[in-house]
Amino acid sequence: MRSRRESYSESTRSALVRSAVELFTKRGYAGTSLDEIARRARVTKGALYHHFSGKQAIFEAAFDAVETEVKGRLEKILRGSQPPWERALEGLREFVNSCLDPAYQRIAIHEAPVVMGWQRWRQAEDRYSFGLIRAGLQDLIDAGDVVDVPVEITSRLLFGALSSAATEIASSPEPERVGAQVQEVIVRLLHQVRSGTRG
Repeated sequence: MRSRRESYSESTRSALVRSAVELFTKRGYAGTSLDEIARRARVTKGALYHHFSGKQAIFEAAFDAVETEVKGRLEKILRGSQPPWERALEGLREFVNSCLDPAYQRIAIHEAPVVMGWQRWRQAEDRYSFGLIRAGLQDLIDAGDVVDVPVEITSRLLFGALSSAATEIASSPEPERVGAQVQEVIVRLLHQVRSGTRG
């Protein structure tokens, strides 16, 4: 059982991360100060430094929070009771919806590659997204919905396509329209590798 101090420390950290997500979404990394993050979280700057070494560390915590939320929603869909093909289509819809979310757009897509560096950002995206894509594709193959393609390389290609799609959606002045186009194109591509034994 956690002590009162541990519970307070955890709630303080959560408040700081929520504050950081809100401010980084609204103002971006460069336009947000640690003083503002602490003030919005209603804690002292010393309390902030107790949990985070600096601005980049709290940004990475905000990034993790945004990505974890999206991953959780996608995992729930992909582990659902629907047939694999329906789960894949619903997961795609949820991914596109996530790309329309201002926090995901600003923090995970626009800011993270610059703040974290491209290599570390790609590794983080790999950790959050690639496993879901690979598992979803494997389920489709196992169910006979998709022809028996090489799972690893096909997952990598899908991962790259979806990463590019996320950037296109987030960078567009008409993100809803681009999101709908992305969804349509990827569904068509999936149909190209769908097994002829299914309708």
